[in-house]
Order: sequence, then C-alpha cells, then structure tokens
Amino acid sequence: MDLSELERDNTGRCRLSSPVPAVCHKEPCALGVDEAGRGPVLGPMVYAICYCPVSRLDALKALKVADSKTLSESERDRLFAKMEEDRDFVGWALDVLSPNLISTSMLGRVKYNLNSLSHDTAAGLVQHAMDQGVNVTQVFVDTVGMPEKYQERLQQRFPGIEVTVKAKADALYPVVSAASICAKVARDKAVKNWQFVETLQDLDTDYGSGYPNDPKTKAWLRKHVEPVFGFPQFVRFSWRTAQSILEKEAEGVTWEDSSIEDQEGPGRITSYFFSEAPRPRPPHRYFLERGLEPATIL
Repeated sequence: MDLSELERDNTGRCRLSSPVPAVCHKEPCALGVDEAGRGPVLGPMVYAICYCPVSRLDALKALKVADSKTLSESERDRLFAKMEEDRDFVGWALDVLSPNLISTSMLGRVKYNLNSLSHDTAAGLVQHAMDQGVNVTQVFVDTVGMPEKYQERLQQRFPGIEVTVKAKADALYPVVSAASICAKVARDKAVKNWQFVETLQDLDTDYGSGYPNDPKTKAWLRKHVEPVFGFPQFVRFSWRTAQSILEKEAEGVTWEDSSIEDQEGPGRITSYFFSEAPRPRPPHRYFLERGLEPATIL
C-alpha cells in the first residue's frame, strides 16, 4: 500500500484505490464498508471499501478474513498482501481523513459532526466504486449511529442497490471484514510514518494506543502541547482530552473581536470554539460590519 501521496500532504484527505478487476465490471458485486481510527485522539481516521463478485464471496471467505480488531498487525498485513495477490477478483479503495480535517470540520462555525462526516465518506467511497465502473449490487456497512437510519439514508442515495447496515458487520460479512483490514493496515502505516509539518523538539513517536484514556497517549499530549500554538496537526484538537490539556497548559487569549466588558482578562484558548457563558455572546464582527441580523420570520 503506497501512502506517499499522504506523506507529501497529510493536512486534508487522501483517496487511494486499487485497479478495478475486469470481472468486477461485468459480474454483480458485493461491497463492504468499514473504518479504522474513529475513536483515537491521535492520527487519521480511515474509511475503506472492499468489493468482489458475488459469485466469488466464498473465495474471499476462504482467505479467512476477519474483523481487524481480532487480528494481530502481522496477520492483517499478511491478509492484505493476500488480497493484493488476488487482484483478479478483489478491489479496494480508501479515504484517509487527517486529524486536522476532522477537528476543523467538527469545530467550524457550521458544525459537521463525526457521524455526518463518516456517513458522507462511506457514501462517497461507494459512489467512487460505481464511478470506476464496478457493478455494485449489494452493499454491507458496519454501522455508525442507528443502523436503521443509516441504512435508510444509504438506500435513498443508492436506490438500485441492496443495502445492509448492521452493528458488528465486520464480524458478520467477509467483504466488510476485508474492508476493515484495508482500513486498519492503512491507518497503522499512516500513524507509523506520520510526517510532522511542525518542527518539534525531542519528538518521540511512542504515542501509546492513541486512545484518549491511554496514560501513555495523555503523557505524549502533555509533552508536545505548545502554550501559544497548541498541538501539532497529528492531534485531533476537537477531542475533549486535548481540550482539557489546552485549558491547563495553554496561554490565555484575548480575541480581538471581543468587547471589553465581555472579556474579564485573557480567556481560555478553547473559548474561541466553545462558549460556556450563560448570556448570549455578541455577534461576530463579520455580521456587524455587513449589517446582518438574525431572521426571526421566514
């Protein structure tokens, strides 16, 4: 798996895909969707699809693919290499979403929560396969949120395809297990070879698991927080764990568009995104300068 494109620019999103097997243009295909790295405070989230002809699902199952969480790193690498050897009937594609993209989406003025980002990324990968000429007739998805609503949303997007969304789909359907392996192999490689755009003193790559409750991950975050500029882009600064460390370690900030009476000394850096004051905040200067007011009647 060549992640050189991601290593050149890991600030946004990166899509990679295998060649489409000729048989997948002709025969009806099943496609599985899964992700890796949804919960960690460090590193990217990776969404992946894997597809093959319905007539070859038993051959995919014979590879003994399984939920990536139940496999060791070496087992995942071995199975992915086996799928690469079977390119005559197996194809894959993935989207790598950077920590920076995830955080700026979640904390933008127009909020784009993680579930919506996940749903749209999954649908985008299904559409990508169809645009590449894959004859997709069945889609199996490991759920994010309520499976019934997610399935209804995908079924409306792809009315000519049989869609199944279930919890633990990565353990139930081999084509989802294969997607799970692709996603996890890509994320592990991306984290291991992460190219920091910042110059960090005494950088160590002993992150721990990257999950918020891991003491080693928390220690790494405390070590690499910068009092003015915050965290390197490897960190999802929208996660509560990162915010808590910022509130304790970062310098106070006075925002230039805050009124004097509204600002009692420097505030916390996270106050730019989250207002905890009980009274409404004054309008941002963008609205004041343009004479814009909230609409009360449509």
